[in-house]
Amino acid sequence: MRIRFLLFALYRDLAGAEEFELALPDGATAGDAVSALRARGGGSERLPPRPVVAINRHYASLDDRLADNDELALLPPVAGG
Repeated sequence: MRIRFLLFALYRDLAGAEEFELALPDGATAGDAVSALRARGGGSERLPPRPVVAINRHYASLDDRLADNDELALLPPVAGG
């Protein structure tokens, strides 16, 4: 299955792109997708192993299963005041 990643702020800078696709096996979880992304290298390995994620614009757990053509967003921490 194909998953579309969306990356923002520092995560975009580390991975070198704000969006791209990866092929994953059927039944993969959001955590599996993050692991596959980190394994790409090129700075992606510096992404945290357990980021906050959203699947199809809804907050999700890393244990949630993905489906073909899902959009997986990695959400960096936000500071403010």
